[in-house]
Amino acid sequence: MERALYGPDGFFVSGGGPAAHFRTSVHASPAFAACLLRQLELVDAALGHPARLDVVDVGAGRGELLRALLAQAAPELAARINPVAVELSPRPADLPPEIAWQADIPDAITGLLLATEWLDNVPVDVAVHTEAGWRLLLVNPKTGEETVGPPPSPTGTTWLTHWWPSPSAPPPSPMIKEFVSAEGPDQDTNSLITGVGEGGSRREGWGRGEIGVGRDLAWAGAVGKVARGLALAVDYGHLRDSRPLDGTLTGYRGGRQVPPVPDGSCDVTAHVAMDSVASAGERVARCAYSLVSQREALRALGADGGRPPLSLASRDPAGYLRALAAASAAAELTDPAGLGGHLWLRQPVGVALDAVVAR
Repeated sequence: MERALYGPDGFFVSGGGPAAHFRTSVHASPAFAACLLRQLELVDAALGHPARLDVVDVGAGRGELLRALLAQAAPELAARINPVAVELSPRPADLPPEIAWQADIPDAITGLLLATEWLDNVPVDVAVHTEAGWRLLLVNPKTGEETVGPPPSPTGTTWLTHWWPSPSAPPPSPMIKEFVSAEGPDQDTNSLITGVGEGGSRREGWGRGEIGVGRDLAWAGAVGKVARGLALAVDYGHLRDSRPLDGTLTGYRGGRQVPPVPDGSCDVTAHVAMDSVASAGERVARCAYSLVSQREALRALGADGGRPPLSLASRDPAGYLRALAAASAAAELTDPAGLGGHLWLRQPVGVALDAVVAR
């Protein structure tokens, strides 16, 4: 996954960037940037309106969000914003010169650190639950063929034990066979437990887990870069009591969902164990945090998605159409079955949580 996404020919390093393949909140509507601008204004006020207000976008794509924030900010605020895009791909030729472009998160951030759909692309190992316990799921990077391999590392096993409860029993299956390689474990031939399920499809073990250790470390490292302000992660995610039985690993290419073959031709992504990430960040920030749905967060920041009153159509037809378009965009961002299903993790550092959470 690391090579497929961030290697020399990786999906995020070459090509047209995320916007060419899938739709995120950033790309969906200017309403998302407008809400984040209101969030930034809360952070600015909590910090006492510093002379330099850092805004660091981790996994910045092609800088779309920072461009929108600068365009929508009031002149006085825009003049104090220090925008930094953190990305591994080359700097876009048309990026405004005031936006810094670098590969690493800067130190001593005073302001807002943003991570919108970054953590879902931090690489994970996938484990499958078998009769012998958790085993790593190995993949052929050229074909996508999966086989069951050795146990996870002790760190990975500990994480799974705490954060990803094991399924209690396998689902019914007509038969289960055991295949043991004579050559020993490697990427292509492994000891594995496999079977044929309903309709003749192959089933390996039962229940999958996506080991979030790397994501916990990545987020804790990002929060540790904030001297004062707010670290905000926005991503598809799940919580311990409702982990998906078969995991969430998938791929995207050209606007379509595809098998997650890690050959560099597609995005490979998995939803985020947001409670685990939050716990890792809390140990660094040592402050209370907020974890809510995007629907709840955006509505509190002014994007309610409500239809404008019909009476406006007769008084101001053009205004009604503008309000209707804005409501439609907000509705997409807050749809619980779509982008509204994102989780927002607000992790303040050196400021009160109540000061940076809209009510």
